[in-house]
Formats: sequence, structure tokens, C-alpha cells
Amino acid sequence: MSVFEGFRFRHVSSPIHRLDPRVKFLFVLVMFVAAVLFYELLPLLVLFFIPVPFVLVAGVQRQWLRSLRGAMFLAVFLLVFNLVFGFLSPGTIPWGMSPIEYASAMFLRFLVLVESFSIFFLTTSPDHLSLALEQSHVPYEFTFAFTTAVRFVPVLAEEAQTIMDAQKARGLELERGNFMKRVRNYIPILIPLIVSAIRRSLELAEAMESRAWGAAKKRTNLYVLKLRRGDATLIIMSIILLAMALYVRNFVSPLPTITSLLPK
Repeated sequence: MSVFEGFRFRHVSSPIHRLDPRVKFLFVLVMFVAAVLFYELLPLLVLFFIPVPFVLVAGVQRQWLRSLRGAMFLAVFLLVFNLVFGFLSPGTIPWGMSPIEYASAMFLRFLVLVESFSIFFLTTSPDHLSLALEQSHVPYEFTFAFTTAVRFVPVLAEEAQTIMDAQKARGLELERGNFMKRVRNYIPILIPLIVSAIRRSLELAEAMESRAWGAAKKRTNLYVLKLRRGDATLIIMSIILLAMALYVRNFVSPLPTITSLLPK
């Protein structure tokens, strides 16, 4: 459940937290596009270290590392999957790359995507995110549904961990037996979790109804998001990063690989 903990907002006073959510999301999209553009290990390694200064300035190093650790299982699965198919069908590997390097690049690409979104959610309040979506003319119904999901996913993950600890204290062994046995072991975890989620949704619906949710067609907000100097700086950095990624991808060819740099 640590991967969900790495996406929960942390109330910290830092320049990164005070940035406009729309600008931070633009940076995340640029990182996403840049990661998809490259399949070589060296540029993905550079992209992996670009968000590190943002993490240090925001002061969310522990939560950021926790999100990477939580995503490591799926990342290792992608590594093994690409490694096996790289050796079984070498024709699918880009020219000049070994199966090991290509699988490592896909492993690193997944981590770049996870760390970028982790920084966004760790430093963006759900209230500011909802306000940013509203000011971007997204219908409030969709905005409310999205921000509610962002709020409740970490809560449900924490509740699932509590249920697992309680069931283990009662003698439930989750890691014993074959694959099907382990799947059946999680049924006592899922049923209380589903019941709890339904109960939370009913309580939320009653709270919304008691506050006349949806009665006013035109909503007003106490705060209005405005772009500041730090937001303009991040926009310029994002544009430069995207331009450099497109230039390197289209005009610097072929990119050096680890295999080509190693001595014969």
C-alpha cells in the first residue's frame, strides 16, 4: 500500500507547493511525453533525475521514495517481461541495443512516469486541484468526482492495511499456499473493504444532499488561482525541456547506447 501513500498530499510550506496546479500538471505532461519519446537508457536516466531538485525543495523525499518502492513490483515485472521477450524475439529490440539494456530502459521509463505523478499529487492540495479544474472550465460534476477519488484512494489503502493487520492478528496467512490459495486468502480482506467503501459513499451522499449539492448552477469560490513568477519560470522550463526532447529525438540520431559505449 506504500504506492498510494506516495500520492497523498502533504501540507508543507515550500515553493513547489505554492505553484499553480495547472503549471505543475503541464510539467508532468512534458515529463510523460519526453519519457514516451525515448527508449534509450541514457536519456531516460537524465529524465529520472530531473524531478529530484523539486523533491528536495518540496521536502517530500520520504514519501517520494515510498511511492517508488511501492511501484517497484510492477516495474520489476515489466523488466522481466521485456527481458524474456527480448531474448525470445530479438527482432523486437531496437537496433544496437541489447535485451538487458532495453528492458532496463522500460523499467526506468515506468519509474519516471510514477515519480512525476507522485510529485504532482504530493505537492498539490485536492482543494487547489479542484479549483484549477473549475477555472479550466471542466464541469463541476467531473471535478468533484475526480477530486473525491484522489482524496479517498489513500484513505481506502490505509483502511485496507488496517484490515490486513487485523486479519493477520486473527491467524490469517496471506502468503501461504499456491497462487489460487493466496487469491482466496484475500477474500476476507476485500469483503470488509467493499462494505466500508459502500458505507463511506452513502455517508458522502447524505452529506452532499444535506448541503444542497448542485442547487446553485453558478458556483463561487473564496480563492482564485493566479499565475506568479515561479509559475512562469516552471512554464519556461517545461517548454525548454519539451523542445530539447523533440530536438534530440528528431535530429540527434542515433543516440548512444550503453552497449555502444562499452569496450568490445
